[in-house]
Amino acid sequence: MPRGTASKPLLVAAVSVAVVVALGGSGLLSPWWSQFVDDLGQFGAGLAATLACWLTAARHAGAQRRWRLWMGGAACGWTIGQFIWSWYQLFRDDALPSPSAADAGYLTLPVFALPAIVSLAVARPPGDGPRRRPGQLVMVLDGLIVVGALFVLTWGTTLGSVARAGAATPFAYSVAIAYPVTDLLLTVIVILLVATSAPAARGQLTVLGAGLLCLSFSDSFFAYLVSKGAESMPPLADAGFVAGMALVAVAALTPAHPAAARPAARHGRWAHLMLPYLPVAGTGVLLIVQLVRGISMDGVEIAVETAVISLLIIRQAVTLIENAVLLDRVSDSQARLTYQAFHDALTGLSNRVLFHDRLEHALALHHRDGRPLAVLFCDLDDFKGVNDRFGHHAGDRLLRQVATRLRSAVRDSDTIARVGGDEFAVLLEGGGDPGEPAERIMAAIGRPFDVGGETVNVGVSIGLVEAGEHGAVSSADALLRRADAAMYAGKRQGKGALVRYRVDLPDGTGSSDLAEALAATLRDGHGLDVHYQPIVRLADATVVAVEALARWNHPSLGPVSTDVFIATAEEIGLIRLVDDFVLDRACRDAAAFRGSWASIAVHVNTSAARLGRPEHEATVREAVRRHGLAPHRLLLELTETAPLPDLSAAAGAVRRLGRFGVRFALDDFGTGYNALAQLHALPVDEVKLDRTFTVAGGRSEAICRSIVQICTGMGVTVVAEGVESADQAVAMAAIGCRYGQGHRFGASGPLTEVAPADALDSATAPTDAPSPA
Repeated sequence: MPRGTASKPLLVAAVSVAVVVALGGSGLLSPWWSQFVDDLGQFGAGLAATLACWLTAARHAGAQRRWRLWMGGAACGWTIGQFIWSWYQLFRDDALPSPSAADAGYLTLPVFALPAIVSLAVARPPGDGPRRRPGQLVMVLDGLIVVGALFVLTWGTTLGSVARAGAATPFAYSVAIAYPVTDLLLTVIVILLVATSAPAARGQLTVLGAGLLCLSFSDSFFAYLVSKGAESMPPLADAGFVAGMALVAVAALTPAHPAAARPAARHGRWAHLMLPYLPVAGTGVLLIVQLVRGISMDGVEIAVETAVISLLIIRQAVTLIENAVLLDRVSDSQARLTYQAFHDALTGLSNRVLFHDRLEHALALHHRDGRPLAVLFCDLDDFKGVNDRFGHHAGDRLLRQVATRLRSAVRDSDTIARVGGDEFAVLLEGGGDPGEPAERIMAAIGRPFDVGGETVNVGVSIGLVEAGEHGAVSSADALLRRADAAMYAGKRQGKGALVRYRVDLPDGTGSSDLAEALAATLRDGHGLDVHYQPIVRLADATVVAVEALARWNHPSLGPVSTDVFIATAEEIGLIRLVDDFVLDRACRDAAAFRGSWASIAVHVNTSAARLGRPEHEATVREAVRRHGLAPHRLLLELTETAPLPDLSAAAGAVRRLGRFGVRFALDDFGTGYNALAQLHALPVDEVKLDRTFTVAGGRSEAICRSIVQICTGMGVTVVAEGVESADQAVAMAAIGCRYGQGHRFGASGPLTEVAPADALDSATAPTDAPSPA
């Protein structure tokens, strides 16, 4: 209940009660006028409560209207009884008969107040969400404990005295005993309902209940004085009547505020917890007071108190049992939620989160103790076709059967997880050849599946990676990426394959690890080398030039295929560093050639996409000058792994470097982008025929002959690549090709293995060794 809502009515009520008590008990007035002020205060409070309830009821509906109408009737009856009592007390000389019409009015209060507070307690305003109620058995026990404890309190203070005092007639005795009994029942109901009511109604109910308790207190005190033969009741004791009716009026004037009442839910829980103990504590205080005063407990008190204590013990036992059951349910719920958080709902396998956690743990043990570890990444082949043909329900049934077969194909200690729609991962620990369970999985998945009466066949592609091979991995994600890369390599090979991971997987699927290693190599300069392959004159096999070729031998990965790491360098934007490294090394080595190699040229590959960039031209010029190499001894081979971005800019760069003395060749001619157009636009000095055209005989020979004729007419030298046999060399020479390169004339290798001894020492050697024109 918001503070501002009831603060003014409460203040008015408090002032009114204080005025009545102060005037009536001050001693400044005569006894008759003191009684008049006291009775007038009670009558006025009752009338105010009646009007407040009935007038505000017109502005409400539902439970808020009902409880005000009932409570207005209760206040009206009580006020009429008070009027009759006051009339006889103030204006009649004869005493009021008992029982009388005033008793009928007073006893109207509990009869009408009971449905009023029940209507208010059970009301749930709109927006008040569901609330947890205590167990029914506990509520019953709490109610019995409160009734018993309050009965002991009432019996020891009021009810016992009234019962022992008796009355002239049974009817009079019934009326006399009705007051403390109804007060007891009303008090019990108020306490129970306030403790267990909806938070939104608790504000109004608390004010209303406080008013009823005030009325019950003064009423019980009055009955106690009557049973003791007292002739009058002090005005201070009548304050409960005035305050009680004033609080009823305040409750009627207080609107319900569901939103504002919700924070009180915590206090409501504490009220319920303390509900049975406070009345029992009150009985304990009563018994101590009686013991100090030398009043012994009668049989009724002893019996009821014993029953209350027994109920309290039973209540504690029931609460303990309920708490134990609740804890078991919470534990089961937590276990169920934990399982759901780490397992796939469809197949029951581990999910990606749990698999990643176990993989991280296994990888840590591998790094610390060297324990073997392998990962299989499995992807079903043609699973989409099952969904498209039979529906997703059939696909789900298939996935559940796949999970069962996976479990049967590996050890119980291995971890199987569903990491995607039709993707599964297997963590293999404990050693052994991981290829064996992989083969068992392929065989198990390869058998037909029955999905709803339909037989379907699917395959599986598996990528396998073992920790410790092909370089260390720092994380579970990196190891899983490797297994995934191997699996996709198998997909590209035609599905249904088991592929072991390596850094030079087909199509560069292992390039993520390769890129990191290559970047590190280019930073520190270790692992890269330059090999050379001779280019000869076909007529006499004399070496006229050498081609510089990049080679990479990683410390842990071993030799990496040139095609793979060059493609990776282009993909990650580091091809410039590779080209510049080979260019600088080739210029340095060629400038140092002696003897028979003193005049031969060196061919260096460069990306055609770099032509036309000023920094590339500057790099070429600087390398030639730095090592003192004659510019005409450097020939740049333009590789066409990507189309030229600007053909005219590339042609301009070739012309400028050509004037500087550097020569150019089109490498792998016939396989690039629009080779003839480039031959026409670029003023190159050589054309290197791709090995696919240098096969003797057939259409290849005819194409090769045409290219040689075209190039000869343009003054361009032709070199045949991939010459592997003597017949091939003779055939190329016969169609007019003067130079060749291939294993027939020597494989690529380190300079010390390719060059003759005199080419690498300082002795003077002939300098008339021929080179391509």
